[in-house]
Amino acid sequence: MKTETIIGGLVVLLLLGVAGYFFLFKTSEQVATQTPPATESADETPIPVEPDGGIGDGAEPLDEMAATGMQVIGRSEGGNDIVAYHYGTGEKEILLVAGVHGAYAANTSQLAHELNSYLESATLPEDVRVTVIPVLNPDGLQKIYEVTDVVNGFSALRDHNATIPGRFNANNVDLNRNFDCEWAPKSMWRSQEVSGGSAVFSESEAATLRDYVIAQDPVAAIVWFSAEGKVYPSACGGAPSSASTQLASTFAKAA
Repeated sequence: MKTETIIGGLVVLLLLGVAGYFFLFKTSEQVATQTPPATESADETPIPVEPDGGIGDGAEPLDEMAATGMQVIGRSEGGNDIVAYHYGTGEKEILLVAGVHGAYAANTSQLAHELNSYLESATLPEDVRVTVIPVLNPDGLQKIYEVTDVVNGFSALRDHNATIPGRFNANNVDLNRNFDCEWAPKSMWRSQEVSGGSAVFSESEAATLRDYVIAQDPVAAIVWFSAEGKVYPSACGGAPSSASTQLASTFAKAA
């Protein structure tokens, strides 16, 4: 089974030229504003790498009717739909995921919806298909915002301290710590203990993303987070691959 790699970032369109690279799930907040070096010399500081999530076994491939348009790919722990939007019909799928931390990073969901609006009238390369998951954590988003607020636009520059409860899903799990890489039932975030769930992929949101990646086998994927000002190539328990590092550099320049 091929390993996918997912890095954090903010802009996607220039990734279409580098869709052959693969990604892993990262586990820390960031946005794309800095460019990590594509290679590392003995005198350079090592590229920061975030722990990453493994991929298990999962869903069946999409049927023909679900290949384009809007698709419900799963449901949250609170029973809300997790929706993917598909654009283009090419064999090379590029996946973008936002809203992992619900209301705490709601501006990533707003960005995803703005990208959806753009892609509705965009002309994509014939061999490319773009999939956008605007809200992986709808339960966390609804703790603070009405769902329609994200679709129609809202002020994402509010005090993040006011949105901390919306970082977690309905089970108060930090979804970013529920993937299969250095998993632990408890973890630390900003000097406070947070839950990683009762087991790896115990949360339906994380399992939904895992199953989608296994079934659809995207050639590239990005997870948007909302802090830190960096793009990370990902690796779990080791150095990132040269492909991941090169794509992270390309993504950072585009952003």
